[in-house]
Amino acid sequence: MLKIRAFLLLFLFCLFFASGKPASAAENPLAVANNKIGVHILDPSEVSAAAQLVNHNGGDWGYVTIPIQSGDENPIKWQQFMNDCKSYHLIPIIRLATQSSYFNPQVWRTPNEYDIVDSAIFLNSLDWPTKNRYVIVYNEVNRADEWGGSADPAAYAHILNFAVTVFKSENPDFFIISAGLDNAAPDQGNIYIDEYTFLREMNQAVPGIFNQLDGISSHSYPNPGFSQAPDTTSIMGVGSFIHERDLIRTMSNKTLPVFITETGWSSETVSEDTRVQYYDQTFKTIWNDPEIVAVTPFLLQAANGPFAQFTFITGSGYKTKQYQYMYTMPKVKGVPSFPTHQVLAAAIRPKESSLVSKDFTSYKPFHRSFSISAVLENVFNYLINK
Repeated sequence: MLKIRAFLLLFLFCLFFASGKPASAAENPLAVANNKIGVHILDPSEVSAAAQLVNHNGGDWGYVTIPIQSGDENPIKWQQFMNDCKSYHLIPIIRLATQSSYFNPQVWRTPNEYDIVDSAIFLNSLDWPTKNRYVIVYNEVNRADEWGGSADPAAYAHILNFAVTVFKSENPDFFIISAGLDNAAPDQGNIYIDEYTFLREMNQAVPGIFNQLDGISSHSYPNPGFSQAPDTTSIMGVGSFIHERDLIRTMSNKTLPVFITETGWSSETVSEDTRVQYYDQTFKTIWNDPEIVAVTPFLLQAANGPFAQFTFITGSGYKTKQYQYMYTMPKVKGVPSFPTHQVLAAAIRPKESSLVSKDFTSYKPFHRSFSISAVLENVFNYLINK
């Protein structure tokens, strides 16, 4: 089995690195006017509602964070999402996800190299609305239930290292962001690992891993209990990104921009008026940080279940006071760069849309049989059965 695995990995390297790794071409999003206001959604159908929130009152090209699971790589669905983001002037931040484990549905399956390759090929097949293609490599990996039942900073560091190389080899416009970590996780064996311990052990496993990244994701929740007042000194509060960033700086030679891709106060413990007060205070002080690219609170809408405590729009359609606050707050007109082929299209056809969309309407569901993952699987099965 070890020889087979070595062969498969060699095959991957031959595919991606034969011509050498290109230099990163992703641009610094803070070098231009940037509307950092965003929101986290769970379904592509929410794009229009998200845009109404994050681009209102002077804003343009705000952000939307959304997860995409392995196995959900339908080009019609996701190209439509990209087209909608283009139409509504939203910058997508894609978070990679696997699926629940076959042997334990309570945990997410541990990703492997083939997941990375497949995701890179699929996401590169889509036309994105902006030049930078923001990708977060998985989620809260310092929790066992997010990493196959056993949190493992070394394993995550190696997957992240591999992801940087593969995605950049596919397209240097990919902007690779590390996973947001659970800022309230204690040190509890491999069930939970304190995020600062986790970051140190990542760097021990792959020295210089943070030099390879384009940005870091932070889940700056007001912990403990999603209910604490804004506080920059708390290492598990809405200012936890500061402590994460400061630690990472000691292990790298670059300043990484910050994406706060999850945050929010719980309606179960904090009143509507107080949540508005906390948001206002935090946006005006702690999150008014020049190194923050985006703040996408969790969650735009949830009808029920554990996420309902964070929702901006309830199942009945009620727009909460925190929604109204973000809706009316003054925003910036973002000026992101667009893909080169879109700029050329605008120059050639000035009377048409300056953004070209890929059309998958003739798609037949056999595309994945041509993916590298499928090829590798066939090779693997062939060698196993020899």
